[in-house]
Amino acid sequence: MAGSRRALPGEPSPLRLIIVAVVLIGLVLVSLRLLPGSPLASPAAATWGVPSAPADRDAAASDRSRRPSPSPGPGEPVSSPTPKPLPFADRQIDLDLDGWYGWSVLDRRTGDIFGSKNMGETSTTASLIKAWIVADYLRRADEAGQTPGSAKLADATRIIRDSDNTRAEQFYTSVGRAASIRRLISLCETTDSSVAADGGWSRTKLSPRDTARLGACIADGRAAGPKWTRWLVDEMRLVRGAGDFGIRKAFPAAEQKKIAIKNGWIDRTREQEMHINCLAIGDTWTMGVMVRYPIGMGYEYGMRNCQKITEAVLRPTG
Repeated sequence: MAGSRRALPGEPSPLRLIIVAVVLIGLVLVSLRLLPGSPLASPAAATWGVPSAPADRDAAASDRSRRPSPSPGPGEPVSSPTPKPLPFADRQIDLDLDGWYGWSVLDRRTGDIFGSKNMGETSTTASLIKAWIVADYLRRADEAGQTPGSAKLADATRIIRDSDNTRAEQFYTSVGRAASIRRLISLCETTDSSVAADGGWSRTKLSPRDTARLGACIADGRAAGPKWTRWLVDEMRLVRGAGDFGIRKAFPAAEQKKIAIKNGWIDRTREQEMHINCLAIGDTWTMGVMVRYPIGMGYEYGMRNCQKITEAVLRPTG
């Protein structure tokens, strides 16, 4: 019939051509909608290579809060938590005590030292120096590749906890006597200390500030070395009997067990004086207190005064 033509075999029908054209046009429109900068682009579509903005503002803020703060730029101050103040106040005290006394505190975090105006004056240490003698022995044994046996450690325990003089003399001889004190002066960087004229341990001279330095030297591992420092400090926390007095008695009972100590007490007949000395190691500090007074006043007077001096420089609590 005129005006109509039948599709030849293998030729696509008009309907199929229309369907293909519609699909192609749809694909073009979708592509234009996603193309950056296209007038048909959706406002919500992400830009290629750039992540889309989060839909939840609260979630985004929470995510930002978990990010680390930016590092300060050159010249900008670095903020850090304010360190907890020491339990002691840097102030001069005037107590009604017979004889001579001095005290010093060392901040283990900074190395700063403060104390009485006479904190550089010296007195004989008596048994306080035993903490160094044991430390020197343990460090040198480790440096020589030796481990003290149980009997030797038991002797060291008696020297520290009970202030055993006989065992202290044996240890002192084994570490070279006066040579050991010279190592203390060098290793602990003391400024006022000196070896006794007779070379004995009891008449070693320290000042209150050098006593605090000795405490820091023990606490930071220089004295006993890395292997034995914890053991020694733990033993000093367990001082008992007549030697348990002084600095840590000024603290609440719960804190006393955490404070390591070594004290010295002796009657000096030559000088007709009592020499009482106190060393303590706290978590962030060390302290030295030394007193001298007439021999007839007995030991307990000086033992109480070590505590009184400490109480006088403690910061108020509450």
